[in-house]
Amino acid sequence: MRSRLPVTDANLTAEQYKQKMQRRKAIQDQRLAERSLEKGLLVVHTGNGKGKTTAALGMVLRSLGHGYRVAIVQFIKGAWEPAEKAALERWGEQLTFQAMGEGFTWETQDRERDIATARAAWEQALVFVRDPIYRLVLLDEANVALKLGFLDVDTVLQGLLAKPDDSHVILTGRGAPPKLIAAADLVTEMTLVKHPFREQGVKAQPGIEF
Repeated sequence: MRSRLPVTDANLTAEQYKQKMQRRKAIQDQRLAERSLEKGLLVVHTGNGKGKTTAALGMVLRSLGHGYRVAIVQFIKGAWEPAEKAALERWGEQLTFQAMGEGFTWETQDRERDIATARAAWEQALVFVRDPIYRLVLLDEANVALKLGFLDVDTVLQGLLAKPDDSHVILTGRGAPPKLIAAADLVTEMTLVKHPFREQGVKAQPGIEF
């Protein structure tokens, strides 16, 4: 029996491909016409894979490119000067960057101090979230602070309700709690497939991890 090749774009004639793209364009045009709502989004980047902060910083750069004011508060991180802070400082007053953590919990080894540090970072974050001058606020590693119980998820969700209607807030970090995921408008989970630290014993490197 003759085997049938799977239908892919590579199997189509030029005319078949053109007709397929015309149908796809009509569907896309209809979808775009039906979606006219604009609103500020609550965005969550979570999961065990690498790239949560990196993806959020891409949104930061887009917002800066549009001329919007942006604020970043880093939870957990802050015991060192992250390279992204040095790079983003070149945007001057358009960007406010606060690295307010004290490092990994196994480095600080003091839960009460970690809780106090996370809550101080949250209070600063609330100032930015409520301020209509900021179009985008990134709360980096806030999910980790929630996961570890340094912050109360209901308190954080209540605070996020105070954001202006047209501003966006991004929370990054693994272990985002279910309540936060349910409340968010956009959730992306980074999946770990391979990592050189685990697979090959490769240490964290500048430009990749920090």
